[in-house]
Amino acid sequence: MATTAAVPIDVLTDVVRERARAEAREVALMLEFRDRELERIEAEAESPMRRLVERGAIALAIGEAMGFSEGQVQHRLSFADTVRDHSPTTWNAFTDGRIDLARVREIGHTISQLKRAESVHRLDAKVVEYAETHTVAELRAWLKRFVRRVEADLATERAEDERAKRHVSVQHGDDSMGFLGAYLPSHELAAVADRLRKEARRPADPGDNRTVAQREADLVAAWLLGSDVAEGVIDANIGVTIDADVLAGANPGFAESTDGTWGVPAAWIAAVIASGSTFWHRIVVDPVSDDVLAHEYVGRFAPDVLNIALRFLYGTCQGPGCVVPAERCDIDHRVPWPHGPTRGDNLGPLCRRHHTYKGHGLLHWSTRPQPERPAA
Repeated sequence: MATTAAVPIDVLTDVVRERARAEAREVALMLEFRDRELERIEAEAESPMRRLVERGAIALAIGEAMGFSEGQVQHRLSFADTVRDHSPTTWNAFTDGRIDLARVREIGHTISQLKRAESVHRLDAKVVEYAETHTVAELRAWLKRFVRRVEADLATERAEDERAKRHVSVQHGDDSMGFLGAYLPSHELAAVADRLRKEARRPADPGDNRTVAQREADLVAAWLLGSDVAEGVIDANIGVTIDADVLAGANPGFAESTDGTWGVPAAWIAAVIASGSTFWHRIVVDPVSDDVLAHEYVGRFAPDVLNIALRFLYGTCQGPGCVVPAERCDIDHRVPWPHGPTRGDNLGPLCRRHHTYKGHGLLHWSTRPQPERPAA
Protein backbone atom coordinates (compact mmCIF):
# COMPACT_ATOMS: atom_id res chain seq x y z
CA MET A 1 0.00 0.00 0.00
CA ALA A 2 1.20 3.49 -0.74
CA THR A 3 -0.18 5.10 2.40
CA THR A 4 -0.52 4.15 6.03
CA ALA A 5 -2.77 5.26 8.90
CA ALA A 6 -1.18 7.40 11.56
CA VAL A 7 -1.77 5.14 14.59
CA PRO A 8 -1.92 1.31 14.47
CA ILE A 9 -4.50 -0.27 16.78
CA ASP A 10 -2.93 -3.57 17.84
CA VAL A 11 -5.82 -4.67 20.05
CA LEU A 12 -8.17 -4.72 17.05
CA THR A 13 -5.63 -6.73 15.06
CA ASP A 14 -5.58 -9.29 17.87
CA VAL A 15 -9.37 -9.52 17.87
CA VAL A 16 -9.41 -10.07 14.10
CA ARG A 17 -6.92 -12.92 14.43
CA GLU A 18 -8.98 -14.50 17.22
CA ARG A 19 -12.10 -14.29 15.05
CA ALA A 20 -10.28 -15.86 12.09
CA ARG A 21 -9.06 -18.72 14.27
CA ALA A 22 -12.63 -19.28 15.48
CA GLU A 23 -13.86 -19.34 11.87
CA ALA A 24 -11.16 -21.87 11.01
CA ARG A 25 -12.14 -24.10 13.92
CA GLU A 26 -15.80 -23.85 12.91
CA VAL A 27 -15.07 -24.89 9.31
CA ALA A 28 -12.65 -27.62 10.41
CA LEU A 29 -15.33 -29.13 12.68
CA MET A 30 -17.86 -29.01 9.86
CA LEU A 31 -15.45 -30.91 7.61
CA GLU A 32 -14.65 -33.36 10.39
CA PHE A 33 -18.34 -34.10 11.03
CA ARG A 34 -19.00 -34.47 7.31
CA ASP A 35 -16.07 -36.88 6.87
CA ARG A 36 -17.12 -39.04 9.83
CA GLU A 37 -20.68 -39.20 8.58
CA LEU A 38 -19.54 -40.25 5.11
CA GLU A 39 -17.50 -43.08 6.61
CA ARG A 40 -20.43 -44.20 8.77
CA ILE A 41 -22.89 -44.11 5.87
CA GLU A 42 -20.55 -46.09 3.67
CA ALA A 43 -20.22 -48.76 6.36
CA GLU A 44 -23.83 -48.94 7.57
CA ALA A 45 -26.22 -47.97 4.75
CA GLU A 46 -27.69 -51.05 3.13
CA SER A 47 -28.63 -49.73 -0.30
CA PRO A 48 -27.32 -47.13 -2.77
CA MET A 49 -30.54 -45.14 -2.39
CA ARG A 50 -30.17 -45.08 1.41
CA ARG A 51 -26.56 -43.91 1.10
CA LEU A 52 -27.58 -41.16 -1.31
CA VAL A 53 -30.33 -39.90 0.98
CA GLU A 54 -28.16 -39.94 4.11
CA ARG A 55 -25.29 -38.17 2.37
CA GLY A 56 -27.70 -35.44 1.30
CA ALA A 57 -28.91 -35.04 4.89
CA ILE A 58 -25.45 -34.21 6.24
CA ALA A 59 -25.75 -30.54 5.22
CA LEU A 60 -29.19 -30.43 6.83
CA ALA A 61 -27.82 -31.70 10.15
CA ILE A 62 -24.93 -29.22 10.15
CA GLY A 63 -27.23 -26.38 9.18
CA GLU A 64 -29.66 -27.12 12.01
CA ALA A 65 -26.80 -27.16 14.52
CA MET A 66 -25.27 -23.88 13.31
CA GLY A 67 -28.25 -21.89 12.08
CA PHE A 68 -27.25 -22.12 8.41
CA SER A 69 -29.25 -23.14 5.38
CA GLU A 70 -28.26 -26.30 3.54
CA GLY A 71 -26.98 -24.15 0.69
CA GLN A 72 -24.74 -22.14 3.01
CA VAL A 73 -23.33 -25.33 4.50
CA GLN A 74 -22.63 -26.89 1.10
CA HIS A 75 -20.99 -23.68 -0.09
CA ARG A 76 -18.65 -23.55 2.90
CA LEU A 77 -17.79 -27.22 2.70
CA SER A 78 -17.03 -26.89 -1.00
CA PHE A 79 -14.47 -24.09 -0.87
CA ALA A 80 -13.03 -25.31 2.45
CA ASP A 81 -12.45 -28.74 0.93
CA THR A 82 -10.75 -27.15 -2.05
CA VAL A 83 -8.39 -25.03 0.05
CA ARG A 84 -7.58 -27.76 2.55
CA ASP A 85 -6.74 -30.27 -0.17
CA HIS A 86 -4.95 -28.03 -2.69
CA SER A 87 -3.49 -25.04 -0.82
CA PRO A 88 -1.85 -26.10 2.44
CA THR A 89 -0.15 -22.73 2.90
CA THR A 90 -3.52 -20.98 2.79
CA TRP A 91 -5.12 -23.52 5.12
CA ASN A 92 -2.30 -23.15 7.67
CA ALA A 93 -2.59 -19.36 7.53
CA PHE A 94 -6.34 -19.73 8.12
CA THR A 95 -5.94 -21.97 11.16
CA ASP A 96 -3.27 -19.58 12.52
CA GLY A 97 -5.71 -16.68 12.19
CA ARG A 98 -3.57 -14.77 9.69
CA ILE A 99 -6.35 -14.72 7.07
CA ASP A 100 -10.10 -14.99 7.60
CA LEU A 101 -12.96 -16.95 6.09
CA ALA A 102 -13.81 -14.29 3.49
CA ARG A 103 -10.28 -14.44 2.05
CA VAL A 104 -10.24 -18.25 2.14
CA ARG A 105 -13.51 -18.25 0.19
CA GLU A 106 -12.02 -16.06 -2.55
CA ILE A 107 -8.90 -18.23 -2.75
CA GLY A 108 -10.98 -21.41 -2.90
CA HIS A 109 -13.08 -20.07 -5.77
CA THR A 110 -9.92 -19.14 -7.66
CA ILE A 111 -8.42 -22.60 -7.19
CA SER A 112 -11.60 -24.03 -8.71
CA GLN A 113 -11.02 -21.87 -11.80
CA LEU A 114 -7.44 -23.00 -12.34
CA LYS A 115 -7.03 -26.06 -14.54
CA ARG A 116 -3.33 -26.87 -14.12
CA ALA A 117 -1.74 -28.27 -10.95
CA GLU A 118 1.33 -26.08 -11.51
CA SER A 119 -0.87 -22.97 -11.42
CA VAL A 120 -2.40 -24.03 -8.10
CA HIS A 121 1.08 -24.59 -6.62
CA ARG A 122 2.16 -21.12 -7.74
CA LEU A 123 -0.94 -19.60 -6.20
CA ASP A 124 -0.31 -21.45 -2.94
CA ALA A 125 3.21 -20.04 -2.82
CA LYS A 126 2.20 -16.40 -3.38
CA VAL A 127 -1.32 -15.71 -2.20
CA VAL A 128 -1.02 -15.69 1.60
CA GLU A 129 1.60 -12.94 1.63
CA TYR A 130 -0.75 -10.71 -0.35
CA ALA A 131 -3.96 -11.74 1.43
CA GLU A 132 -2.54 -10.92 4.87
CA THR A 133 -1.95 -7.26 4.01
CA HIS A 134 -4.83 -6.38 1.68
CA THR A 135 -8.59 -6.14 1.83
CA VAL A 136 -10.95 -8.74 0.40
CA ALA A 137 -11.77 -6.47 -2.56
CA GLU A 138 -8.06 -5.99 -3.33
CA LEU A 139 -7.46 -9.74 -2.99
CA ARG A 140 -10.35 -10.49 -5.36
CA ALA A 141 -8.84 -8.20 -8.02
CA TRP A 142 -5.37 -9.70 -7.47
CA LEU A 143 -6.74 -13.24 -7.88
CA LYS A 144 -8.47 -12.31 -11.14
CA ARG A 145 -5.21 -10.94 -12.49
CA PHE A 146 -3.39 -14.07 -11.31
CA VAL A 147 -5.73 -16.35 -13.26
CA ARG A 148 -5.40 -14.21 -16.39
CA ARG A 149 -1.61 -14.30 -16.17
CA VAL A 150 -0.78 -17.89 -15.29
CA GLU A 151 -3.41 -19.50 -17.53
CA ALA A 152 -3.79 -16.81 -20.17
CA ASP A 153 -4.58 -19.27 -22.95
CA LEU A 154 -7.42 -20.95 -21.05
CA ALA A 155 -8.73 -17.62 -19.72
CA THR A 156 -8.82 -16.29 -23.28
CA GLU A 157 -10.86 -19.30 -24.40
CA ARG A 158 -13.34 -18.73 -21.58
CA ALA A 159 -13.57 -15.03 -22.46
CA GLU A 160 -14.29 -15.82 -26.10
CA ASP A 161 -16.98 -18.29 -25.06
CA GLU A 162 -18.58 -15.70 -22.78
CA ARG A 163 -18.38 -13.01 -25.44
CA ALA A 164 -20.56 -15.15 -27.67
CA LYS A 165 -23.28 -14.91 -24.98
CA ARG A 166 -23.55 -11.11 -25.07
CA HIS A 167 -27.12 -9.92 -24.95
CA VAL A 168 -29.51 -7.23 -23.78
CA SER A 169 -32.38 -7.92 -21.39
CA VAL A 170 -35.50 -5.90 -20.55
CA GLN A 171 -37.61 -6.60 -17.48
CA HIS A 172 -40.74 -4.65 -16.66
CA GLY A 173 -41.37 -4.06 -12.97
CA ASP A 174 -43.96 -2.38 -10.79
CA ASP A 175 -45.10 1.25 -10.77
CA SER A 176 -44.48 1.76 -14.48
CA MET A 177 -40.73 1.13 -14.20
CA GLY A 178 -38.40 -1.65 -15.27
CA PHE A 179 -34.79 -2.74 -15.76
CA LEU A 180 -32.50 -2.66 -18.81
CA GLY A 181 -29.41 -4.87 -18.70
CA ALA A 182 -26.58 -5.59 -21.09
CA TYR A 183 -24.08 -8.47 -20.93
CA LEU A 184 -21.09 -7.02 -22.82
CA PRO A 185 -17.27 -7.25 -22.96
CA SER A 186 -15.68 -5.47 -20.01
CA HIS A 187 -13.73 -2.91 -22.03
CA GLU A 188 -16.92 -1.81 -23.76
CA LEU A 189 -18.74 -1.54 -20.43
CA ALA A 190 -15.86 0.50 -19.03
CA ALA A 191 -16.08 2.88 -21.99
CA VAL A 192 -19.84 3.22 -21.54
CA ALA A 193 -19.41 3.93 -17.81
CA ASP A 194 -16.72 6.54 -18.44
CA ARG A 195 -18.78 8.26 -21.11
CA LEU A 196 -21.84 8.34 -18.85
CA ARG A 197 -19.86 9.65 -15.90
CA LYS A 198 -18.36 12.53 -17.86
CA GLU A 199 -21.53 13.58 -19.63
CA ALA A 200 -23.78 13.36 -16.54
CA ARG A 201 -21.40 15.51 -14.52
CA ARG A 202 -21.19 18.35 -16.99
CA PRO A 203 -22.46 21.66 -15.56
CA ALA A 204 -26.25 21.51 -15.63
CA ASP A 205 -28.64 24.24 -16.62
CA PRO A 206 -29.80 26.36 -13.66
CA GLY A 207 -33.28 24.83 -13.82
CA ASP A 208 -32.07 21.22 -14.03
CA ASN A 209 -32.78 19.64 -10.64
CA ARG A 210 -32.04 16.05 -11.65
CA THR A 211 -29.54 13.99 -9.65
CA VAL A 212 -26.47 12.56 -11.36
CA ALA A 213 -28.09 9.09 -11.31
CA GLN A 214 -31.21 10.46 -12.99
CA ARG A 215 -29.16 12.24 -15.63
CA GLU A 216 -27.26 9.03 -16.38
CA ALA A 217 -30.51 7.11 -16.81
CA ASP A 218 -31.92 9.82 -19.09
CA LEU A 219 -28.72 9.80 -21.17
CA VAL A 220 -28.89 6.04 -21.74
CA ALA A 221 -32.48 6.33 -22.92
CA ALA A 222 -31.60 9.29 -25.15
CA TRP A 223 -28.65 7.51 -26.75
CA LEU A 224 -30.66 4.37 -27.44
CA LEU A 225 -33.68 6.24 -28.76
CA GLY A 226 -31.66 8.59 -30.96
CA SER A 227 -32.59 11.79 -29.13
CA ASP A 228 -30.67 15.03 -29.75
CA VAL A 229 -29.57 14.90 -26.10
CA ALA A 230 -26.93 12.39 -27.17
CA GLU A 231 -25.14 14.74 -29.52
CA GLY A 232 -21.71 16.05 -28.64
CA VAL A 233 -20.92 13.44 -26.01
CA ILE A 234 -17.32 13.23 -24.78
CA ASP A 235 -15.32 10.17 -25.90
CA ALA A 236 -14.36 7.66 -23.22
CA ASN A 237 -10.91 7.70 -21.64
CA ILE A 238 -9.92 4.17 -20.58
CA GLY A 239 -6.55 2.90 -19.35
CA VAL A 240 -5.28 -0.66 -19.71
CA THR A 241 -1.90 -2.31 -19.23
CA ILE A 242 -0.61 -4.88 -21.71
CA ASP A 243 2.78 -6.55 -21.69
CA ALA A 244 4.74 -5.74 -24.83
CA ASP A 245 5.09 -9.39 -25.91
CA VAL A 246 1.36 -9.93 -25.46
CA LEU A 247 0.42 -6.83 -27.46
CA ALA A 248 2.76 -7.98 -30.22
CA GLY A 249 0.99 -11.35 -30.33
CA ALA A 250 4.04 -13.35 -29.25
CA ASN A 251 2.29 -14.73 -26.15
CA PRO A 252 -1.34 -15.07 -25.06
CA GLY A 253 -2.42 -12.57 -22.46
CA PHE A 254 -4.84 -9.95 -21.28
CA ALA A 255 -5.24 -6.21 -21.27
CA GLU A 256 -5.91 -5.36 -17.63
CA SER A 257 -7.77 -2.32 -16.35
CA THR A 258 -5.69 0.08 -14.30
CA ASP A 259 -7.92 -0.42 -11.25
CA GLY A 260 -7.63 -4.21 -11.53
CA THR A 261 -11.36 -4.88 -11.66
CA TRP A 262 -11.51 -6.33 -15.17
CA GLY A 263 -9.43 -7.66 -18.03
CA VAL A 264 -10.07 -8.70 -21.62
CA PRO A 265 -8.00 -10.68 -24.13
CA ALA A 266 -5.31 -8.41 -25.58
CA ALA A 267 -6.51 -9.26 -29.09
CA TRP A 268 -9.77 -7.43 -28.37
CA ILE A 269 -7.86 -4.24 -27.55
CA ALA A 270 -5.53 -4.73 -30.52
CA ALA A 271 -8.60 -4.82 -32.76
CA VAL A 272 -9.73 -1.48 -31.34
CA ILE A 273 -6.28 0.02 -31.97
CA ALA A 274 -6.26 -1.30 -35.53
CA SER A 275 -9.56 0.41 -36.25
CA GLY A 276 -7.80 3.77 -36.05
CA SER A 277 -10.79 5.32 -34.31
CA THR A 278 -9.16 5.69 -30.91
CA PHE A 279 -6.41 7.93 -29.57
CA TRP A 280 -3.98 6.07 -27.32
CA HIS A 281 -1.54 7.12 -24.63
CA ARG A 282 1.54 4.94 -24.34
CA ILE A 283 3.29 5.07 -20.98
CA VAL A 284 6.85 3.71 -20.74
CA VAL A 285 8.03 2.71 -17.26
CA ASP A 286 11.69 2.84 -16.29
CA PRO A 287 12.70 -0.79 -15.57
CA VAL A 288 15.00 0.21 -12.70
CA SER A 289 13.39 3.12 -10.87
CA ASP A 290 9.74 2.57 -11.91
CA ASP A 291 9.61 6.34 -12.57
CA VAL A 292 6.98 6.88 -15.22
CA LEU A 293 7.38 10.60 -15.79
CA ALA A 294 10.74 12.35 -15.54
CA HIS A 295 9.43 15.81 -16.44
CA GLU A 296 8.94 18.43 -13.74
CA TYR A 297 6.26 21.08 -14.04
CA VAL A 298 6.29 24.56 -12.55
CA GLY A 299 3.30 25.28 -10.35
CA ARG A 300 1.04 23.34 -8.03
CA PHE A 301 -1.35 21.73 -10.52
CA ALA A 302 -0.11 19.13 -12.98
CA PRO A 303 -1.19 19.35 -16.64
CA ASP A 304 -3.88 17.02 -17.95
CA VAL A 305 -1.43 14.66 -19.66
CA LEU A 306 0.35 14.03 -16.34
CA ASN A 307 -2.94 13.58 -14.45
CA ILE A 308 -4.14 11.05 -17.02
CA ALA A 309 -0.87 9.13 -16.90
CA LEU A 310 -0.91 8.95 -13.10
CA ARG A 311 -4.51 7.75 -13.05
CA PHE A 312 -3.73 5.08 -15.63
CA LEU A 313 -0.65 3.98 -13.69
CA TYR A 314 -2.21 3.56 -10.24
CA GLY A 315 -5.80 2.73 -11.16
CA THR A 316 -7.27 3.38 -7.70
CA CYS A 317 -6.90 5.63 -4.68
CA GLN A 318 -3.66 4.88 -2.85
CA GLY A 319 -5.34 4.97 0.57
CA PRO A 320 -5.12 1.70 2.54
CA GLY A 321 -7.53 -0.81 1.02
CA CYS A 322 -9.34 1.85 -1.02
CA VAL A 323 -10.65 0.86 -4.45
CA VAL A 324 -12.16 4.17 -5.55
CA PRO A 325 -11.20 4.50 -9.25
CA ALA A 326 -8.36 6.96 -9.82
CA GLU A 327 -10.42 9.05 -12.24
CA ARG A 328 -12.61 10.03 -9.28
CA CYS A 329 -9.62 10.97 -7.11
CA ASP A 330 -7.54 14.08 -6.43
CA ILE A 331 -3.90 14.08 -7.53
CA ASP A 332 -1.98 14.64 -4.30
CA HIS A 333 1.62 15.73 -3.63
CA ARG A 334 3.48 13.28 -1.41
CA VAL A 335 5.77 16.05 -0.23
CA PRO A 336 3.40 19.04 -0.11
CA TRP A 337 3.80 21.78 -2.65
CA PRO A 338 5.76 24.12 -2.80
CA HIS A 339 8.40 22.07 -0.93
CA GLY A 340 7.65 19.04 -3.07
CA PRO A 341 7.82 19.25 -6.89
CA THR A 342 4.92 18.77 -9.28
CA ARG A 343 6.52 15.68 -10.77
CA GLY A 344 5.39 12.15 -11.49
CA ASP A 345 7.34 10.56 -8.64
CA ASN A 346 5.88 13.03 -6.11
CA LEU A 347 2.24 12.65 -7.14
CA GLY A 348 -0.44 10.02 -6.68
CA PRO A 349 -4.23 9.66 -6.57
CA LEU A 350 -6.16 9.95 -3.30
CA CYS A 351 -9.94 9.95 -3.05
CA ARG A 352 -11.41 13.03 -1.40
CA ARG A 353 -11.88 11.25 1.93
CA HIS A 354 -8.30 9.93 2.13
CA HIS A 355 -6.99 13.23 0.79
CA THR A 356 -8.70 14.95 3.72
CA TYR A 357 -7.22 12.42 6.16
CA LYS A 358 -3.77 13.07 4.74
CA GLY A 359 -4.25 16.83 4.98
CA HIS A 360 -5.07 16.49 8.69
CA GLY A 361 -2.11 14.21 9.43
CA LEU A 362 -4.16 11.01 9.85
CA LEU A 363 -2.68 9.38 6.76
CA HIS A 364 0.90 9.45 5.50
CA TRP A 365 2.56 8.49 2.26
CA SER A 366 4.91 5.61 2.99
CA THR A 367 7.57 4.32 0.64
CA ARG A 368 7.43 5.10 -3.04
CA PRO A 369 4.34 3.27 -4.35
CA GLN A 370 4.62 0.56 -6.95
CA PRO A 371 1.42 -0.86 -8.48
CA GLU A 372 1.15 -4.48 -7.35
CA ARG A 373 0.71 -7.07 -10.05
CA PRO A 374 0.79 -10.82 -9.50
CA ALA A 375 3.82 -12.37 -11.14
CA ALA A 376 3.07 -14.78 -13.95
